[in-house]
Amino acid sequence: MSSDVDRPLHIQIAADLRRRIATGDLPEGAALPSESQLCDQWGVSRGPVRQALAALRAEGLIGGGRGKPPLVRGRAVPQSFETFLSFSRWAEDMGRTPGQRTLEIARRPASAEACDVLGLAEGEPVVQLLRLRLLDGSPTMIERTTFVWPVGRLLFDHDCDSGSIYAFLSDQGADLSQAHHVIDAIGADETDAELLGISAGAALLRERRRTSTAEGDPVEYSDDRYRPDLVAFTIENFQQVRRAIA
Repeated sequence: MSSDVDRPLHIQIAADLRRRIATGDLPEGAALPSESQLCDQWGVSRGPVRQALAALRAEGLIGGGRGKPPLVRGRAVPQSFETFLSFSRWAEDMGRTPGQRTLEIARRPASAEACDVLGLAEGEPVVQLLRLRLLDGSPTMIERTTFVWPVGRLLFDHDCDSGSIYAFLSDQGADLSQAHHVIDAIGADETDAELLGISAGAALLRERRRTSTAEGDPVEYSDDRYRPDLVAFTIENFQQVRRAIA
């Protein structure tokens, strides 16, 4: 993670406001500090402050404005597709503190679903991981991850509570170049409810991910379930401008 002094000011300002919204320091319906107050607080011109506020508006965290301080609309912090592979990196980029509790890691025969997704033979060994992910100490997401054996076995020599598994595996030479994502909603089962502190059947955002090497060989399959009051997903699309040829 880069130190704050290495990050552009508007990113620092936006991260601080996200943190204050997520922790309830700025609750839903509350007015943000005015542009002039934020300028004084950060010792900057209005440019970085307006960039930070524009980012929060685009994420749906704040609304209003037009001469008045914007209001907090919600506290679900957005996660972009660029950071899906690392919960820790996403949290740190948002100015939040990531955490994790590894509940289970085991070598098992591949399930029928894992065989289908990862292209494995029935009974082939895999490594299954169950982790609870935290934001500033609050239960936020549950990971149910299956790795192919040549990659997953590396985790038995790693403290999975120490931080990003993806960063560790990449450092060990694992190729995690591509990912395919499917997002839907699912009701919390009993395990989800107990770990996330919610009611059984409550709606969760689910992201199912298949990660592959640069050559397309499947490496990992994960079923990640998020509390929708704490996390939202963002997608940015860019349309290529076609120029007419004279």
